[in-house]
Amino acid sequence: MLKRKIVLGFAAALTASAALATVAQARDLTVVSWGGAYQDAQKKVYFEPFKKAAGVPMNDESWDGGVGVLRAKVQGGAATWDVVQVESDELAVGCEEGLFEKLDYSKIGGETAYIPPSVNACGVGAILYDFVLGYDKDKLKEAPKGWADFFDTKKIPGKRALRQGPKTTLEIALMADGVAPKDVYKVLATDEGIERAFKKLDTIKGDIVWWKAGAQPPQLLASGEVAMTSVYNGRIDTANKNEKKNFGMVWDGALFTIDTWVILKGSPNKDAAYKFLDFVGKAENQSKLSENIAYGTSNKDAAALLAPAVLKDLPTAPDNIKNAVEINVAFWLENIDRLTERFNKWAAK
Repeated sequence: MLKRKIVLGFAAALTASAALATVAQARDLTVVSWGGAYQDAQKKVYFEPFKKAAGVPMNDESWDGGVGVLRAKVQGGAATWDVVQVESDELAVGCEEGLFEKLDYSKIGGETAYIPPSVNACGVGAILYDFVLGYDKDKLKEAPKGWADFFDTKKIPGKRALRQGPKTTLEIALMADGVAPKDVYKVLATDEGIERAFKKLDTIKGDIVWWKAGAQPPQLLASGEVAMTSVYNGRIDTANKNEKKNFGMVWDGALFTIDTWVILKGSPNKDAAYKFLDFVGKAENQSKLSENIAYGTSNKDAAALLAPAVLKDLPTAPDNIKNAVEINVAFWLENIDRLTERFNKWAAK
């Protein structure tokens, strides 16, 4: 009797598993991005046109990031997401943990179709964006030229805003102290370089306003609470377009990073996922995204399709990226804990 129950139970489990597998196989392609104005632009130029062009049923969702979410989705065995846009830290950790499919670039135009920093074994670049120096053109008599001016409170009086934490703050301090952008991480990798960065921060410690969320820097500029701030380039562009602000940006010494499309490991919609990545990777489609929101694109040929008036405000414009620094993911994954501890002690003094 017991043996019969076990057999029946096993059969029932197989039936349930098969049913779940059928559901998983049958569900539509699900693409996940960052919400807000950015995802609205993606819906307009990527998602809806893709569904019509490819004839592939597709849903889109948004998330707030975090590799733990991806880990739970994949390792739980019932992921409801297929393609996800991730930040650079999540790409590095998730790739190492095997959370993403290794990409076959022959299905998305080949590696040479993309700018080199956006090519990764586990994902392909979606957008490139910058931390830039932002200021209000209506309130400063003289436009700042770079991070050295940011730290010069005699030349340009007023408070300054920086993102709270060591990441990007230490890089900015070193560039303000004369380190060439290309040498920032070489210097920061030494104890002397770290001391140099904190010593430079000491010079304006009483004038710093810290921000945490990306929406804060434009607000601080608009209220006049700060004269200058580090800020995501897209936030400045959006404030100028939507709120009729007259904010300016300094591209020299900008810190850039890349968000990446990944396919979650075990996706039942892998073929459709590749069709989606191929569609959003094409130059003509990427150029349309930049026309709607000021983020740089990963396809090498997308910039050439843009009107000069659009291109000049993108981080991937040749003049804007020529002296920019890519945020070093490996450095920060290795050093974030100890430098955050050091930063917090310094800030608390």
